[in-house]
Amino acid sequence: MTKKPTRKPKKKLPPAAALTLAAVMTLGAAPAATASGATASGADAHGGQGSRTGISTAFTLPGEKVFPEGIAADPRTGTVYVGSYANGAVYRARSGGRAAEVFLPPGTDGRHTANGLRVDGHGRLWVTDSTSGVSVYDTRSGARTAHFEIPGSAPRFLNDLAVTPDGTAYLTDSVRAVVYRVTPEQLAAGTGPLLPAYDLSGHLAPSPAGSFSLNGITADPAGRFLLTVDMTAGDLYRIDPVSGAVSRVALTGGDLKTADGLDLAPGGVLRAAQNTRNTLSRWQVSADGTRARLVRTVTDPSLQIPTTLVRVPGRTLVVRSQFDKDGGVLPSTGAPVEFTVASVRGF
Repeated sequence: MTKKPTRKPKKKLPPAAALTLAAVMTLGAAPAATASGATASGADAHGGQGSRTGISTAFTLPGEKVFPEGIAADPRTGTVYVGSYANGAVYRARSGGRAAEVFLPPGTDGRHTANGLRVDGHGRLWVTDSTSGVSVYDTRSGARTAHFEIPGSAPRFLNDLAVTPDGTAYLTDSVRAVVYRVTPEQLAAGTGPLLPAYDLSGHLAPSPAGSFSLNGITADPAGRFLLTVDMTAGDLYRIDPVSGAVSRVALTGGDLKTADGLDLAPGGVLRAAQNTRNTLSRWQVSADGTRARLVRTVTDPSLQIPTTLVRVPGRTLVVRSQFDKDGGVLPSTGAPVEFTVASVRGF
């Protein structure tokens, strides 16, 4: 277990990756925002105007240097959890609350970052630390019940995760382009090495050295396939958990460049947060997961570099990272304002 750092670490991007993200922010930005402030007007895949999309603040996060990245919702209680990349804290917003509280303090269990979060079917909270591995917590007591670490000291960036209906967790590595797996049997044991289950490096399009590849990952609600995104190339990949087969999803109407978090809902509705584009995109995925069509995009500066999202009844909650502010990981555009999670309706 690593020791708690004596000072707040900055986001641990490889230098080339940080430069690549800065370039994406400059060169890969979406068209000018359709609106500013509390609302955005979404365009459909053909450029026409869709219905009004309302963007407001769901709840605030305590602290001056939060720089949140991950989010998860517990459907049983309505509680939402948000992770801080800056210090590894996890915040909890109770159902209907307008302000989150600290659930797991900074550096808990030696954690440096808290970027990928997920609540599984048994109400356990999974939290990834990009520098080391993943921990599992009891949401009632906050006690850690399991922990898995990537062995060795080679470069890694453990990013996002998804949990399938059978309780298996799958986690992406943005540097190694692999997907790790934790089975229910391993979870019951409580500890062990975090090992790759699928290596996608041979499937991905060539990208600049040091750039990030795999980022968000989501599971078909029936557990038939996984979808994960190559954020640099803008491609989406399908993984068959049984056979291990990997294939590129045929995208029509757009791409998924700068895509961070993914959320796949019943009926094949895929939502993505495209961070430095300040864009949310909605896709219709075919029943077998082999094709996806862009249905709608919402671009608005009030999204404040959205890193991920989660669907809750009646709205989508979006993490406003503010990674482009003082202390963030992108070239600074000024001092951060209060850190919040956005509520997006009509998307």
